[in-house]
Amino acid sequence: MKEIGGYFGLENLISNEYYKDLIALNTGRNALLYLLKAKNIEKLYIPYFLCDSISNILEKSKIKYVYYSIDYDFYPIFNKKLREDEYLFIVNYYGQLTDEKIISLKNKYKNIIVDNTQAFFQRPIKEIDTIYSCRKFFGVPDGAYISTDITIDEDLDIDISKDRMKHILGRFEGIASDYYTDFKKNDFSLKTEELKYMSKLTHNILGAINYEEVIKLRNDNFIYLHEKLKNKNKLKLIVPNAPFAYPFYMENGITIRKKLVDQKIYIPILWPNVLEYCPKDSIEYDYASNILPLPCDQRYSLKDIKYMIAEVIAVG
Repeated sequence: MKEIGGYFGLENLISNEYYKDLIALNTGRNALLYLLKAKNIEKLYIPYFLCDSISNILEKSKIKYVYYSIDYDFYPIFNKKLREDEYLFIVNYYGQLTDEKIISLKNKYKNIIVDNTQAFFQRPIKEIDTIYSCRKFFGVPDGAYISTDITIDEDLDIDISKDRMKHILGRFEGIASDYYTDFKKNDFSLKTEELKYMSKLTHNILGAINYEEVIKLRNDNFIYLHEKLKNKNKLKLIVPNAPFAYPFYMENGITIRKKLVDQKIYIPILWPNVLEYCPKDSIEYDYASNILPLPCDQRYSLKDIKYMIAEVIAVG
């Protein structure tokens, strides 16, 4: 029976999600799990340059996987002809794979899954399975979308996110460093979360975001960063739409990160596991160590970006 009366909860906000027609799930890794089940995938080829959460879920699901390398333009180095039950997992690093490149990969390999975790605003291409994660772009505790032409025959629960909001609400009214431990706890808890549909809370927040403003701010900040740093950047970049971050290659990236912390500029190593299992002379080790994913998102003004650029150059 529905409760009547008493105190108010969170209001139902504007329902205007960017991907309201896609399948909405609770995490990006579970979005991959959904596709593994829906497509009856037996083997997945994955890049070395990748978070170990993917290999973990493949092992847990008893799916065979084989690693492949990427080139300096983040493009797969892969020449195998895929069987019907084999797929190539392609990561769209920093949104550097254009639609034309993705279509060419589809034409060449047929069975591909595109991971747009770092390219939220790059819309899916028809007949290409595509995964999106929400936490890399917005202040939500979880959430993912899939574009696919097939569904699984399972009754999934709806996730509940109310206990994952402390670090998000804390940073909104306080200081990020005070809630970093809570952020890490939430991040860890999602690694073992079962496959579920997106929570009502996450849907509610995603429906109220001003996406046009987000796109404008991310584009303006990325373009400014590129104008100021492109001549110092080893990477040859395209300018994607509403980028995840500005990938700035600097020698001694790990040392530079540590120095920037003193200025309250936090630049992560996106996939520290790569430093553990890849040779030091590999592209993957080099990129994990030395690419600084400089924030360019909607939280920052041009003044913030100018300050960050000055500090990065100073410590470099």
